[in-house]
Amino acid sequence: MMKKKIKLLIVMLLLSGSAMAQVDLAASKALIKRVLPKYAMAFEVASIPQENGKDVFEIENKGHKIVLRGSSGVSIASALNFYLNEYCHCQITWNGTNLNLPANLPKVQGKVHKNTSFEYRYYLNYCTFNYSMSWWDWARWEQEIDWMALHGINMPLAITGEEYTWYEVYKEMGFSDQDLASFFSGPAYFSWFWMGNLDAWGGPLPFSWMKSHKELQTKILARERALGMIPVLPAFTGHVPSAFKKKYPQAKLKATNWTNGFADTYILDSEDPLFAEIGKRFLQKQTALFGTNHFYSADTFNENEPPTDDPAFLSKLSARVYEGMKQADPQAVWVMQGWLFYSDRKFWKEPQIKALLDAVPNDKMLLLDLASEIEPVWKRTQAYYGKPWVWNMLHNFGGNVNLFGRIEGVANGPIDALDNPNKGNLKGIGLTMEAIEQNPVLYELTMRHVWESQPLDLDKWLDGYILNRYTKLTPKTQEVWQILKKTAYNGKEIRDGAESILTGRPTFDSAAKWTRTKLNYPPKELLPAWKLMVESTADCGKSDGFQYDLVDIARQVLANYALPLQKKWVVAYKNKDQAAFEKYSQEYLVLMDDLDQLLATRKDFLLGKWIADARRNGTTPAEKALYEQNARDLITLWGDENSPLHEYSNRQWSGLMSDFYKPRWQQFFAKVKTALTKGEEVNTEAFEKEISRWEWQWVTTQKSFPTQPTGNANLVAKALYDKYYQKIAAAYSK
Repeated sequence: MMKKKIKLLIVMLLLSGSAMAQVDLAASKALIKRVLPKYAMAFEVASIPQENGKDVFEIENKGHKIVLRGSSGVSIASALNFYLNEYCHCQITWNGTNLNLPANLPKVQGKVHKNTSFEYRYYLNYCTFNYSMSWWDWARWEQEIDWMALHGINMPLAITGEEYTWYEVYKEMGFSDQDLASFFSGPAYFSWFWMGNLDAWGGPLPFSWMKSHKELQTKILARERALGMIPVLPAFTGHVPSAFKKKYPQAKLKATNWTNGFADTYILDSEDPLFAEIGKRFLQKQTALFGTNHFYSADTFNENEPPTDDPAFLSKLSARVYEGMKQADPQAVWVMQGWLFYSDRKFWKEPQIKALLDAVPNDKMLLLDLASEIEPVWKRTQAYYGKPWVWNMLHNFGGNVNLFGRIEGVANGPIDALDNPNKGNLKGIGLTMEAIEQNPVLYELTMRHVWESQPLDLDKWLDGYILNRYTKLTPKTQEVWQILKKTAYNGKEIRDGAESILTGRPTFDSAAKWTRTKLNYPPKELLPAWKLMVESTADCGKSDGFQYDLVDIARQVLANYALPLQKKWVVAYKNKDQAAFEKYSQEYLVLMDDLDQLLATRKDFLLGKWIADARRNGTTPAEKALYEQNARDLITLWGDENSPLHEYSNRQWSGLMSDFYKPRWQQFFAKVKTALTKGEEVNTEAFEKEISRWEWQWVTTQKSFPTQPTGNANLVAKALYDKYYQKIAAAYSK
């Protein structure tokens, strides 16, 4: 009898498409308790097998309980999120959460059954770890891992604590702490240190950081694995300390430079026997510390060109990188960001890409089409020449604050790719933004595809998004999102969102180097959205998500208005009209004050939190000062006072607007006034040098800023609407 039962079970498993993975139901129950502490007892969880090797979930009622079944912890969490969205009309995002559940949870008629076409649901970009995550503690990581699971993500990049692994490896190889002091960067710059772009900047890195973040990584990985995720850990790509040439004088080293104002870094030639040895050592040490799921991230020549475009060279290099992984882990799968094929297409033509990829077996490499919604590289590489690949939305660059996105492309792109006969071995969908905690609509929309097999009806989906976010769906809020769809989210003309001239280093021009102000819509067309949002506060104003969107839309309108206002004082200067210059330059500064007041109403836009979180990581006054300097530097100069990257990561944040951007403009206006009085031209080159020194002084200063919001978002937005709406409308009518 027992043998018959076993045979029957085997047949059932085979019919289901795959054997049932072990699901940690306790981890799923704990997630529900964290997300819905008052309602946790209303849910039951159970495991079911995958279908055709891919995840599945079910939802149904069982007595007074809501049963969530899934083939993994992520599937069960996705079932919960689906139930919250579709039945409770609730929503959980970075920028606004609505968990206003009814007293009696809605019943599910029949059984909801959802499966996914995407085996892998990838998450994160190296840059995200710094532009957004530099200062995260376990509490914040715990929230994010829950968000990942709720949104179906099962393959997160997991590179926290990598510096600790390298410290152990190099110490065992005989490197001293002094040797390594000129290697490890400060905490805000790990992304570019890990990718081999820079050494040491923002350091020296305290050992206390390495130790605490080794412990943090242990917690991150334990939670991700408990929920059934497949963490992608780092691997060796050749970047070594500058002390390497002293320790191993015969080693084949190549100096390379990222060309962004930083010193050379050193790459060990893959032909050198030490290359495979170090790669093996690193993975062995990492596995001992953190375990492995056999997927490893490695990006060769990130924004650095190889020494030759010879396909034979590139093929051998790729084979040796993989061999280093394979020696430590025969099951290793190389996960490669496809960014280099996008960012340097002049170098990476078909022979070069094909050579790099063909050197590794197809089942041992996974390609991330990093910016599928901007430029799908898979379409010009025959779907990466047979390699498994993942469709990703990149969307945000540098953590800049703007309303922007390609909403139509995101609504259609993933399913269009699935249906394309030339899709090759499409295995997944993902999010590879440089920063998070902005434009939540784009991220909710992308991840909805995980459990859909047909293109989304965008207007219908938006109605559901509004209802879940604002607690009500009204004609006015529907119209707001139709305006946003046609303006900020139309995805036309520009690669990434426009910034405001307010955040640029002062100039008479309409844009600064990294402060691009070109919009993808006529700015006057966004104005009605602000009006409708202000008029909707009576219906929706208690909603957290509504308040965020109200502030964000008002912020964008005011940020856009800075450009026509700037033109007025530029014209006044050119006409030598001192009175007009005084009038319009003063209005410009007042605009910055008003914008700062608006931003202060939301935790999402506070400089104080960024700096306080950085300082909290320090164990001594010196460490706290170092981390604050890292935090200030990344979002302003990015490097030293001569940094060519200044403003790349500019932020429209309260505190930054009033303490950095406004004083900078005040100094510029003082120079202009002096020049007008003397009848001279402004020496802009001299000002650039002077202001860069002031900026560096700001970076190295210590000062606290508010960490909690101040003011009522609805009231402040309404007051600014009353003050500016007609004035802005008139400016765009001329």
